[in-house]
Amino acid sequence: MRIGVFGNSSKDSVGQAVNMLLSIGKKYPLQFFLHEDLKESMGHSSPESSAQLQYRSSPALVETSDIIITFGGDGTILSAARMVGRSQVPILGVNLGKLGFMAEVSLDELELFVSDIVQGKFVTEERMLLKTTVEQNETEFYALNDIVIDNGSSSRLINVSVYVDNDYLVSFSGDGIILATPTGSTAYSLAAGGPIVGPATGVIVIQPISPHSLSARTVIVPDSSKVRIVVEHQSNEARVTADGQFVKTFAPPKNIHISKAEYTILLIKRKDRSYYDVLRAKLFWGSDIRSVKGNENE
Repeated sequence: MRIGVFGNSSKDSVGQAVNMLLSIGKKYPLQFFLHEDLKESMGHSSPESSAQLQYRSSPALVETSDIIITFGGDGTILSAARMVGRSQVPILGVNLGKLGFMAEVSLDELELFVSDIVQGKFVTEERMLLKTTVEQNETEFYALNDIVIDNGSSSRLINVSVYVDNDYLVSFSGDGIILATPTGSTAYSLAAGGPIVGPATGVIVIQPISPHSLSARTVIVPDSSKVRIVVEHQSNEARVTADGQFVKTFAPPKNIHISKAEYTILLIKRKDRSYYDVLRAKLFWGSDIRSVKGNENE
């Protein structure tokens, strides 16, 4: 099995984490290819073996890998999703971050899960993406988590109108609007007051950001819907951000079209852990948060 390795090179621990994977991999018939951005991290962590490692550019890494293992947080998985694109190469996230809703295993669990991968004891989940186009702009945005339309660097409000399948929904002024996938419902949308949506649910979450109107509320629509956001001319500047990583600014008025993408991303998941297990663990459901280390009341 050919395994591509991708990581957040800004994390000091990423080199040691990748070395742990390589050490575990010696026990199995596995071939590893590392993303070229990891060269410096690997050189710092194991200079004696760095020259023997096989590095690849993003396209070559995807082409030569059966699966991609990422080291970092959810942001690293989002970057990997953009890298694999339509290839359908599955992604396994190893969490080096804090919250990590998408990252499936911790470093402590890595050795056991590598064994499971070799034996085929894992499942893959299809996750929908959103496709976005801006009027009079040929650039297409793809997002696994969310598309955010806001006022950019300006402190002024942005004025938007929302249409679903050409039916008028609502107009409001505020800090912006989030279009989230079920995967992204636990990201910015959740922080803005949106609902948690099961990842297999076929919907798009429309979530206003700090609307100056009590009538502008979260709306959930089928993922077959075509959503159009009209940024009105009264707005000074507007910005479209895909997954917090791909950003474009433009001058209103503009029509922004959002719909379900024509391809999906595959995430590798454990057979013995459900989405609801992850929610309980990450959100401390059923736990006394006063006992969590670092609580201000301790």
